[in-house]
Amino acid sequence: MAVRSSELVFPTPQTQPMKLYQCKLTLHDNVFFATREMGILYETEKYLHNWALSFALFETAYIPRPYRLKGAIAQKPTYLDTSQEQNLIHLNTAGIYVFPALPLIWSYQVNTFKAAQVPYYGKSVQFGGDGAKRNYPINYGRAKELAIGSKYKTYIASRQPIEIPHWIRLGKWSAKIRVDTTEIADFKERTGEYITKHPLNPLDLPKSSTLLLYNRIVMPPASLVSQAQISGDYWQLPDHTCLPRGASYGASTFEIAS
Repeated sequence: MAVRSSELVFPTPQTQPMKLYQCKLTLHDNVFFATREMGILYETEKYLHNWALSFALFETAYIPRPYRLKGAIAQKPTYLDTSQEQNLIHLNTAGIYVFPALPLIWSYQVNTFKAAQVPYYGKSVQFGGDGAKRNYPINYGRAKELAIGSKYKTYIASRQPIEIPHWIRLGKWSAKIRVDTTEIADFKERTGEYITKHPLNPLDLPKSSTLLLYNRIVMPPASLVSQAQISGDYWQLPDHTCLPRGASYGASTFEIAS
């Protein structure tokens, strides 16, 4: 099934000024998600994707959480799929948008784990012997995880005052993350060309914004960009950080295959 842009819900212009929040994230557990799979090494990207953060911050409060998923639906991403109850379009309706998180201080920890012995995955026998008779598993992997104590910064835009949780769970292991939130009182609305050091999701940029130059951050479910030069409407924060105005989930997508 295909969800067309005409079926998606995007924020409508409001006379009431937007509210901006700055969130500092501190990892209290290792965070793992498989950004890249290189042989037995599963590596986690240092950036935090805004779609994952959005679910972690506002699931149940704004995004319905199904009691149970079965069959093919349980394995199917529903980020922008309006035919499924759990999707990010609910945040568009509420006028809320979460930007990706920028790493401030980060480190990694590599952990070795035993992989399940399943028919569709079988690692070749070790050199020099039968392998299966050794005192270690043939099938194993290494997970490169973001370590405890890593710190991140992100921003949340909202049409109205919202309550942002102080603790969230994120990643494959549902890692515990502390969220310290501050409302940004003094920011300016501008139009023109600007450069932002904060990572962005290009699929969420409004059609009025044009990406001129950027560095691509390859990570699922959709690549991000950093060090972007953009033309369009933007907010200038007191620390001179620039953020695009009008960003919403799937804003630049004409048709989204679900």
